Amino acid sequence: MRGLAEEFNESTNAIRKELNNLCEAGYLERQTIQNRIAYRANTKHPLFASLQNIVHKYLGLDTIVSRVLDRMGDVQQVVLTGDYAAGRDTGTVEVIIVGQTLNETYLEQLASKIYETIGRRVRFTLLGTPLKKGLVLYQNIR
Repeated sequence: MRGLAEEFNESTNAIRKELNNLCEAGYLERQTIQNRIAYRANTKHPLFASLQNIVHKYLGLDTIVSRVLDRMGDVQQVVLTGDYAAGRDTGTVEVIIVGQTLNETYLEQLASKIYETIGRRVRFTLLGTPLKKGLVLYQNIR
């Protein structure tokens, strides 16, 4: 809560009230872990997908996914990991691309083009097997 208070230049009490309001409206779920309260998005809320799309567009994630799928080859999965997956905007987006016979040369060029478009650095990692962690931005269901 302190981090949010500093980021938004608000008091922790004001942040707590807003988090409580978002819980009451059903946008967030609250869970008590030891002496701390953890909040997370309510993925069952009817507006979750719409809000997620807005956040993806703001962060430029839709641009990343569309460009990756454009010329990368047989992409099975695109997964957001690291700080952005945890909800922290640190300026570097970590993306894991899963697939066979991927175009690595294109990927090297893509990182600089995406930086020019969305103003955030992107670090790509290629894997051969699907991930079970991170925020899945794209999954090819076969």
